[in-house]
Amino acid sequence: MRRILSALALSLIAVVPGALPAGAADKVKVGFLSTLSGPGAALGVDMRDAFLLAVKVNGGKLGGLPAEVSVVDDQQKPDVAREAVERFTKRDNVDLITGMVFSNVLLPVMPAILSSNTIYLSTNTGPEDYAGEKCNPSFFAVAWQNEDIPGAMGEVMNQRGLKNVYLIAPNYPGGRETLAGFKRFYKGKIADEVYTKLGQLDYAVEIANIRAAKPDAVFFFLPGGMGINFVKQYVAAGADKEAKLFTPGFSADEDTIKAVGEPMIGILNTSQWAADLDNPVNKKFVQEFQKEYGRMPTMYASQAYDVALLVDAAVKQIGGKVEDKEALRKALAEAKFDATRGKFRFNKNNFPIQDYYLREVYKDAGGRITNKTIAKVFTDFQDVHAAKCKMK
Repeated sequence: MRRILSALALSLIAVVPGALPAGAADKVKVGFLSTLSGPGAALGVDMRDAFLLAVKVNGGKLGGLPAEVSVVDDQQKPDVAREAVERFTKRDNVDLITGMVFSNVLLPVMPAILSSNTIYLSTNTGPEDYAGEKCNPSFFAVAWQNEDIPGAMGEVMNQRGLKNVYLIAPNYPGGRETLAGFKRFYKGKIADEVYTKLGQLDYAVEIANIRAAKPDAVFFFLPGGMGINFVKQYVAAGADKEAKLFTPGFSADEDTIKAVGEPMIGILNTSQWAADLDNPVNKKFVQEFQKEYGRMPTMYASQAYDVALLVDAAVKQIGGKVEDKEALRKALAEAKFDATRGKFRFNKNNFPIQDYYLREVYKDAGGRITNKTIAKVFTDFQDVHAAKCKMK
């Protein structure tokens, strides 16, 4: 399998400058900080690979400027992330930072990023902290607000008449906001609401408690290796015969499907993106990702690819003058680009207004286990916290 860059090393892409507009910078510098080791590594690796693929497909440039991308592994540790942010903002003087997977890493370092007047583009987490009253012109959630995708599943479970649902997620901001989003839309009874240790891999106790509670269904959010182990253990115990699993797309995506296999078939999940969405940008993305890496992209990959497309469009719009931060922020907010997910624009809080879909894991005609889109749940959905943002 070919790789653009080593997963764990500090890495650079540098392209010799060509003809640039008068007054333009000679390159655009991006600090890509992500989780590339540990139980959540698959998520960060997919995002890194997709971002770098977008740069490669674009001839090594973003917005007509040679792209210099510094890749650092945060190891899912805030202290490591703080060191990287200090390097990016004080030594490297990057134009943009992106790539963080987990909100418990992002939230501790975000004040330092924003106080340095550096723009952050979130490839994944969209915490409530920056969606409402604390919205910031330098913070862009390109993926979603943490409550949106689980909220779509809450609506799906209403439609399916499920009256008593068991909830399980890791005990960190993203996990708590995920279940809050589900409960915002779900109208039935909550059998129990359980928060596990972040990174937990043994779920014997939790599965026993689920069976004892006898819910109609289980809604779980356990990204990366957590979800892989949970699904394997849940199905091995036969618990899926008693209460079917429902999840946000994070826990039923290609990384989990590849690791779990047949037990994933039939799991319903919600997402803002799917590999089978019928638009030219998405078709090219899926094709190029498979060609480059020999695997199907995940929603994490699509989100990072969209961040690169957004940066490319914004830098072009300002004629390469990335040193003009105000102009760059304005161009990013206008989001004049075609995304892999299709229709996309930013709300006044710099969080997305977009559609959300219901997907089902199935085995296709070729025997491959993957997701297919079966319905649209929300159209032009806006997160509930945007109303509290005073930016525009």
